[in-house]
Parts: sequence; C-alpha cells; structure tokens
Amino acid sequence: MTVTGTGNAPDVVDVVALGESMVTFLPSRPGRLADVPAFHRSIGGAESNVACALAAAGHTTRWVSRVGADGFGDHLVEAIGAYGVDVSYVRRDPARPTGVYFRTAGDRAGDTHEVAYYRAGSAASAMSPAGVDLDAVRAGRVLHLSGITAALSPGCLDLMRELTAPRPGRPLISFDVNHRPGLWGEAYGPEVLLDLARRADIVFVGEDEAEEAWGLTGGPVALREALPEPDLVVVKQGAQGAVALPAVRGQSCRWGGTGGRDGTPPSPGCDTTPRPTATAPALKVDVVATTGAGDAFAAGFLSATLRDLPLTARLRHGHLAAAATLTAPGDLAAPPPRPLADRLAALDDPAWGRLRLGPGWTDADAEAAEEARTP
Repeated sequence: MTVTGTGNAPDVVDVVALGESMVTFLPSRPGRLADVPAFHRSIGGAESNVACALAAAGHTTRWVSRVGADGFGDHLVEAIGAYGVDVSYVRRDPARPTGVYFRTAGDRAGDTHEVAYYRAGSAASAMSPAGVDLDAVRAGRVLHLSGITAALSPGCLDLMRELTAPRPGRPLISFDVNHRPGLWGEAYGPEVLLDLARRADIVFVGEDEAEEAWGLTGGPVALREALPEPDLVVVKQGAQGAVALPAVRGQSCRWGGTGGRDGTPPSPGCDTTPRPTATAPALKVDVVATTGAGDAFAAGFLSATLRDLPLTARLRHGHLAAAATLTAPGDLAAPPPRPLADRLAALDDPAWGRLRLGPGWTDADAEAAEEARTP
C-alpha cells in the first residue's frame, strides 16, 4: 500500500494525529501512590506520542487537540511543539482544564500498578466536528486516530465518525484500537471500536485486547475476518511479535477506480488475488517500562509505510521504535537514527533473532549495534 498526497494545500504534512494528551506525573520512587513523596512531570497521550516519535524520525507532523487555558495546557503545547510537531491547531478552552494523571513506577501489568486519571470534563473531551479545524485535520497524507478519543464524550465520538466516514480525498486513516474499558460509560461499548476500525485503512490491534473487547479468540485470522474492510490489519502479539494481514482484495477493488477514500463500490473485474501475510518476531529487550510502547510501534510502522517499505520491514521498524521506548522511562523516547534502524531492519532472520537491546541502544552507532547481538 502506497501513501499518496492529498492535494496542493501548503499545509499538508505527512501525518496528522488527533486526540487528548495529558500532563503525566511519574513517581520519584517505586511504591504505592499513597507512599510516593514526589513526582516528575512529563507528557502522555497516545496520538501525540505517535506525532512526536514521527517528528523525531524526520517526518512532518501535526497534533490537533484541545487543552485548557492553564499552565498544564501551556506545558503540553510547548513540550509537544519542541519535538517539531505543528501545534498551531490546538485550541485553548477557558472553561475546562487540561487532563492530568499519576501512575506508579514500572509496568502496567500486575496488581501493584496504579493509575489515577483526572480527565473527566477535560478540555479535550469537548472536541466535536464543530470544535476543530477539519481542513487542518484532513491535510495529511495519514490521519492517525485512536479508540481512546471515541470514549471521551459523545461529541468526540461524533468527531471520530465524521473523520472516518468515506469521502473524496480522505487521507489514509490509521486507527489504533487502544481499548480502555475504564473510559467507556454505559451508553457505548466495544462495538463502537469495531465500527470505527472497519472504517479505517490501517488498524493496529493487540490480540489480547481483541479478545477482551470483542471476544475474538481465533488469532490474527479471526481478526482479519472480523475486519474485512481495512486495507491492512496489524495484530500485535506481545512477546511473540506482530502480524500484518492485507485485505484479500486489492485497494483498487475497495475504492473503485478513483484511488480515493470515497466509498465507491468495487470496480468490475478488479484484482481479487489474496495478499501474503507478513510476520516479524519481537525483539529481546531489557525493559525499563512498557508505557508508550504501542504508540512507538505504530509510529515506526507508519514511518516505514510513508517510505513505502515492504510489510516485513514495516513491522520490524515498529518493533525497533517500540524497543526504544521499552528501554527508557516515560511515554516517549528518541527513536533510533534512521541509518541504524534501516540496518537492523535489514538483518537476516537469524541475526534479527539474536538481537538484544538495552537502555541507551539508540545512541549507539551501527558497529555498536552489531555488538548488541547475542552470540
């Protein structure tokens, strides 16, 4: 699948990411939130994480959102903008606060992990089709969205449905399911995420979250069958790796002869040849923290997609970007330099399987990366 431009507008960027970001407070030491004496301020947000990682990798990106007219909103806009992300379409809300959250140290897994969100009624929850600049959102080769946004409010869900609806000139829609059960109220459920995923072009979904959200237990094949519409479904399988499953029918079938995301029916006699599945085993990584690794994987995959690399290479670039985040604290980490990432992604299967990456590996040159491989 090749990503094409959306027109001659002067503000077209590689990737637009829309969604809520929050100020994150990371503990100064391990332990219960009740026992932590101090916290370090950081930033976090699935979509802005992707935008920042892609900007750090050399792509042009834009983050569209809504923050409070407060100091935390100032910090988010400044910190995300410092990565080189265009933040000029972030709106300030004088009546609602910027969301914040606190978490304990280490992984999200386990009984001792705690996260305290303070995002109800946040400025971002007031996003709606009338409350954002839709032209700015659509002025990207790729529009990256997440299921988290749909859960914030009815207005946010309306916005997600508007952005994913078929229309002429629609950018390629990248959708990370990001199932967060605690965010959904009684009015909506996981079926909303399934509907949004079916409207997207690329879908990122964890095998475990598909089982939790939709009861799908048949692995990647069952997921592909449940999502027949997207051009590509990327199934993340944790320590096992990731699988990319293209649509059975070619893109020219789904979109007719127009080449745009306008919902036209399949062209008569279109190509119905099954596309081969690509797989990439996960890397061996000395994990510091897991938060943000899924966003980094999406960023690495999208970066390789923008460069029109083969599917297996896209998956490997996703793993490498995730490894950069897994070996650093916080939600964001510097991605590996492109020459290093390209070199590692091009390794043969046995060499890829021998790689082991630890903290600081993204600062290494290619020779040092070679030494990172276990015998």
